[in-house]
Amino acid sequence: MKHLSLCLGFCLLGTLLFLTACSKEQNVRAATTTVKVEPPQDPDVFTVDKPGEFALVPAETRRVHDDIQANGVVAADVSRTVPVTSLTGGRVLEIGARLGDVVHKGQVLLKIASNDLAGAFSDYQKAIADELLARRALNRSKDLFEHGAAAQKDLESAEAAEQKAQVDLKTTAERIRLLGGSVDHPTSVVNVLAPVSGTIVDQQIQAAGGVKSLDNSPNLFTIADLSRVWILCDVYENNLAQVRPGDVAEIRLSAYPDRVFKARISNISSLLDATTRTAKVRLELPNSGGIMRPGMFAVARFFSQTVKERVVLPAAAILRLHDKDWIFRPLGGNAFRRVEIQGAETSADGFQFVHAGIQPGEQVVKNALQFSSSAAEK
Repeated sequence: MKHLSLCLGFCLLGTLLFLTACSKEQNVRAATTTVKVEPPQDPDVFTVDKPGEFALVPAETRRVHDDIQANGVVAADVSRTVPVTSLTGGRVLEIGARLGDVVHKGQVLLKIASNDLAGAFSDYQKAIADELLARRALNRSKDLFEHGAAAQKDLESAEAAEQKAQVDLKTTAERIRLLGGSVDHPTSVVNVLAPVSGTIVDQQIQAAGGVKSLDNSPNLFTIADLSRVWILCDVYENNLAQVRPGDVAEIRLSAYPDRVFKARISNISSLLDATTRTAKVRLELPNSGGIMRPGMFAVARFFSQTVKERVVLPAAAILRLHDKDWIFRPLGGNAFRRVEIQGAETSADGFQFVHAGIQPGEQVVKNALQFSSSAAEK
């Protein structure tokens, strides 16, 4: 009986060991089973069934003048701008010209009732009377001296008084002339005349307004000769190295979008605007017919005097998508890769310049839009 119990115990132990060994073997086999993991598909790689249907073109190079674009405005030539002031103060009686009017040299711009001029005429009349009195006194002194009835010093005093009276008379007459009056036409009304011919580009006086003398600030009028004008452009500091005096620029005005004007850079400001980080670049050009008016918006394209080689592609080979420029480069077989580039301006013959993303001689799909549509359908 005892031997039978031992045999049953050994049989049960053997069974448990066998089952344990089988379980471990199954776990090992499960752990060593090979798992095949497929890599994720590259979203920039496309395949087509018939790659031969899409023509390829190589990236080319061209020797061109480097260029940049900047915004600007039309401004009057400062050297052709003249302020209009009055040396006498008073009240405005009449305004003969307005802002924007074309005036001619000598034209009456303003009439002023001047107390200063009235006072100058009063002093002039007194100077006339004093000079007449001094001249009569001199004549009497001469007559008395010739007859021995007057001393030499009396004659000399009379001569000095006459000379002083003449100086006072000339001084008061010159003052009237400087104030804008005339000794031949006594009046307290001053006519402010245009010093040059041109266009009134600024007016700081109104009818019945008051005019101060000498310390006029600002000027009554500003007259500009607009036969030549300036284009003042704002060029960012990182582009200043690309512009130099003498460089040619093409100018387009918003008012005349179909016309192109050409000019050269005459000056580059030495000062930089701390807020916009730009410097003023000045262009000068003739204003035939006066079509350019101060304040007009302009866009200038500057062409450097140096020549550089730049990569170009047909414009059709570049796809604009999500505010980025893309090309399709063949990988071999029926696979193509979409590559981002930095596109630039387009030339008149339909080629687009490329700043980065492709090297000269590399092949790309000639019609990027057609290829993109075919790949999307697949």
